[in-house]
Amino acid sequence: METHGFQTTDQPENATAFVDDIVDSGATRARWKERFPTTPFFSLYERGDSWLVFPWEQEYDADAHDVVRRTLQLIGEDAARDGLRETPARVVRSWKELYGGYSQSPADVLKCDFEADGYDQMIVCRNVQFYSTCEHHLQPFFGRAHVGYLPDKRVVGLSKLARLVDIFARRLQIQERLTEQIATALEQQAQPRGVGVVVEAQHFCMVCRGVRKEQSSMITSSLKGCFLEVAARQEFFALVHRLSHH
Repeated sequence: METHGFQTTDQPENATAFVDDIVDSGATRARWKERFPTTPFFSLYERGDSWLVFPWEQEYDADAHDVVRRTLQLIGEDAARDGLRETPARVVRSWKELYGGYSQSPADVLKCDFEADGYDQMIVCRNVQFYSTCEHHLQPFFGRAHVGYLPDKRVVGLSKLARLVDIFARRLQIQERLTEQIATALEQQAQPRGVGVVVEAQHFCMVCRGVRKEQSSMITSSLKGCFLEVAARQEFFALVHRLSHH
């Protein structure tokens, strides 16, 4: 290894500096800074908000197929056997659908709206089915979202509320953030007087592993604007409870 006059050591406590090729998630730097807070840490490249793509990584699908093959080998499978030979291609195709939310914008979905024509009562789109993936264990979670708002001057198409749920569900998620993102996007883009979102879901990380509680479910909510007022909050939750049980 060429060190250009610097001396390397395999004893971290003797190092005068640490050098990494790329800071990606920042985990390596954080680990060494925790152990040796006064030792300088340098990197050749820091990712920031964009990925560093090397020339040999340009073929996304080919690279992704290799990731799936290596995963199959890691769990003890033979990636070359008949039943698994086409699995990498199928998995990569499914990723493009399951995680398609990253390429979609709430602003684009909600930009088509209509005059409210004097309508000033609560609007609730109930039982919007969704499928998402928990970012902690990469296990699916799925359920229903109930989305309500009190329009000011404009209303949005009913299908747009369902599409809004899908934009955020089709990403790596936690349910709490999913709920908040739906409510915030609707508030920012449609500018209603208030927004309410309730999400009910089952999580495979609790159903098929860990505590293995098959009947467990999780409910989260986010309220914005006038929905924080007692009367509007009670009306919204009453509608969600009544409608979702019919």
